[in-house]
Amino acid sequence: METASTQCKVHRCSKCPGGTEYYCVSCPCDLCPQCKENHVKDLQTIDHDVVSHRDKINYIPTQEICMRHLYIFLEMNCENCELPVCYHCSEHKTHSRINLTRLYQAKRQQHRGTIHTIRSEALFYRPVLLPRIKTDFKTCRTQLSLYHSEMLTKAQTLKQFIDYIQNDFMCNVFCDFDFKHRCLKQQKEMIIHIVSLQRYVYIYEQRRVIRPLQFLSSIKTALPQIHPTLHTSQLSMTESLNKEDVMESLSAIQITERGNRCVGNQCLLKVTSGPEFHQSITVTGVDRCLHISCVTSDQVWVSDKNNLILTDTTGVPLHRVEDLCSGLYVGNGLHTVNSESELIYIDRNENINKLSKDMKTTTTFIERTDSTWRPRCVYWSPSTGDILVGMWYLRRNTDKVTRYNQSGQLTQIIQHDNTGRRLYREPNYITENNNGDVVVSDYDYESGAVVVTERGGRHRFSYTGPPLGSGLRPYGICTDALSHILVCDGTTKTVQMLDKDGQFLSHLLTKSQEMAEPWSLSYDVNTHRLWVGSGWFNNKVCVYRYITTQDALTDQSRLMESLNGIPTPGTEKPQQGNQCLLKLMSPPELLHSLTVTGVDHCLHISCVTSDQVWVSDRNHLILTDTTGVPLHRLEDSCRGHGFHTENSESELIYIDRNENINKLSKDMKTITTFIERTDSRWKPRCVYWSPSTGDLLVGMHYIPTNTGNVTRYNQSGQLTQTIQHGNTGRGLYREPNYITENNNGDVVVSDYDYESGAVVVTKRGGRHRFSYTGPPLGSGLSPYGICTDALSHILVCDGTTKTVQMLDKDGQFLSHLLTKSQEMAEPWSLSYDVNTHRLWVGSGPWWDNKVCVYRYITRQDALTDEHRPRPDGEAMFSSSAVEWR
Repeated sequence: METASTQCKVHRCSKCPGGTEYYCVSCPCDLCPQCKENHVKDLQTIDHDVVSHRDKINYIPTQEICMRHLYIFLEMNCENCELPVCYHCSEHKTHSRINLTRLYQAKRQQHRGTIHTIRSEALFYRPVLLPRIKTDFKTCRTQLSLYHSEMLTKAQTLKQFIDYIQNDFMCNVFCDFDFKHRCLKQQKEMIIHIVSLQRYVYIYEQRRVIRPLQFLSSIKTALPQIHPTLHTSQLSMTESLNKEDVMESLSAIQITERGNRCVGNQCLLKVTSGPEFHQSITVTGVDRCLHISCVTSDQVWVSDKNNLILTDTTGVPLHRVEDLCSGLYVGNGLHTVNSESELIYIDRNENINKLSKDMKTTTTFIERTDSTWRPRCVYWSPSTGDILVGMWYLRRNTDKVTRYNQSGQLTQIIQHDNTGRRLYREPNYITENNNGDVVVSDYDYESGAVVVTERGGRHRFSYTGPPLGSGLRPYGICTDALSHILVCDGTTKTVQMLDKDGQFLSHLLTKSQEMAEPWSLSYDVNTHRLWVGSGWFNNKVCVYRYITTQDALTDQSRLMESLNGIPTPGTEKPQQGNQCLLKLMSPPELLHSLTVTGVDHCLHISCVTSDQVWVSDRNHLILTDTTGVPLHRLEDSCRGHGFHTENSESELIYIDRNENINKLSKDMKTITTFIERTDSRWKPRCVYWSPSTGDLLVGMHYIPTNTGNVTRYNQSGQLTQTIQHGNTGRGLYREPNYITENNNGDVVVSDYDYESGAVVVTKRGGRHRFSYTGPPLGSGLSPYGICTDALSHILVCDGTTKTVQMLDKDGQFLSHLLTKSQEMAEPWSLSYDVNTHRLWVGSGPWWDNKVCVYRYITRQDALTDEHRPRPDGEAMFSSSAVEWR
């Protein structure tokens, strides 16, 4: 019998071939359990509404039967008794009852926020916390026993001290004095003095008959006998005992406050190489966006000078506040939102009001009582629940910051710095950082600054502009999850990023087609998105993302690898890194220069020893010393840029004219083919030998599509890795011209093809870390020679600015280390000697074949004395220490 086949449609996961159990309402898409877990953790989709398929089809829960009335379903819930009941439960009929289905739906909706937090944060952080807890559990017993012994020792010492003082006090003070006798004697003396004084007052002031001569003669003998002094006994102890002594004796015992263990954001989050544009919103009802306050991931309050509206991601107003403060002398940061999603704002009477979450009730939270002080900006503190208010004094043009507790009571005033000078002029925006710092955007049309004070009010710093000194006109301000300070600058039309200590990091955003001029900022701590509002009659709000999760945390399989970098008390191994031994010099010191005979310019340099280097132009590759005289010449090298390198055996590795990779022996006599070119479409352009692994890194160019990759070969010449695409699948390189490796294993490539240039950095495993495209002011980048130093800095020659730029290992611009000068026409090639910490810099123009040698790294000051011989002739360090030249 033939069986008929039945076709049915089976839902599959939209991300993978697996079966589906969940549904994302926001995307929409079907998700399997694993993809659902990744979906709710990814910052791109962390705020999406993910439900199970039974919720999607309005699943009706299974009806339960009443235990008292069999075969009757439970339909209601008695609110008085908090029990489920059926229709026949007569004793509950007079009580308030609600339908079970509606109650179920209401409870589910009520706890959705908690469920969202658990699935996207708590479960995400749990694997990070477990290793710390396990390690602490192993070490806490030992640490507690040490604290216990220390406390017993100090308690015994304190007891002996108290016993000694008590004994001394009783023996040497009370035993020698009869206090009652002394007091009675003093009382009698005072009575006699008082009677004498009263007598003379009566005689010489109150008697009607005054005889001047008699007065003058008697006063000489009578008054000197009256000395109304009080004789008291000074009690003393042989050794003082005061509160400071006791506190000092106990100060070494530290007992910290209990709290929930948490994971620092530095372990979970990182800054991306560039901000990612998410969406833009044209806000109806305002003519510009002077201030933004986030409510949820898709709802914000936006205000101009006269209007304050609540809008969603469509830009359509959901609610409007009619009594917002307005006027010439009003600040811009007039509103904030608390943890209950209540709006707190300054009204037209300059009181501070609170609008309930349902938009129905407005209450006065802080009433203005002093007409000389005007509130200009407000901020609700998530850490304390306090309200910070920036105030302006009408008569003296001087301002302050006030703090109010959750009851509206004034608890603090911040007005002057450590020297007594005023801190603020006109606070326009105010916020708080993760460490409790109060951050104020202060600008009054003459000068501007970001003024930062500690929570206690002590002035920390004032930031007045980026390193190049263009000044600052600060507008909107906020802080992010990594404690960065972001501020809109009206001078450069940018959003500047500072660290928590006021150091300029970068221009995060610049004036663009999407963002005419950044004016207002609000950071959403739940989705890590930055909302940026335009000023000057532009009512557009743009949403960006510039913070993402750490690479290892996005994939559970690589999670434990990331935990190795998290310090745990008691597990750190003492290390003496270069940061403890070396430091930067300012400015760099020119040691000497040499004119290299045999090349017409210096496109690439490879150090052999402290006084010998390989130098190449487009047609020649020669070995020279510090005199510039050729010691050896190689005839079969290819035409390129970073096409040679040196290994630990002082063997030259280079690309020949047939585009094979050869190895020249140390004695210059033998050439062997190390890697033979097999694919004519892929052309090797640059090579670098890795001191840490002994691998060979090769930058390749794919001619048909003008793209590139980086290949890694082991010491046997076998291909072990190919790096070609970024985290999103896009190509990383176009034409890799120079390649090197940093101390942390990062692969650093100078990539430039006459259209655009970047320093592209990937991890050793191949994952893209960042691409640096130019210094903060956005002048672009034409990257040529590149190298790294002992402090993990990345140095790159830039053809646009004719400078050598210094970056840190994370791609943050630090400085222009070298600029075009009389010694160095245009820096083009670089080589760092790790033994002498010297930087070899070659000139690139066709008419300049000069190489200059600089020193910009030196020893830490404290080490200059430590390396000197001891008086007995024995050195503090062994003979194997680093040789400093």
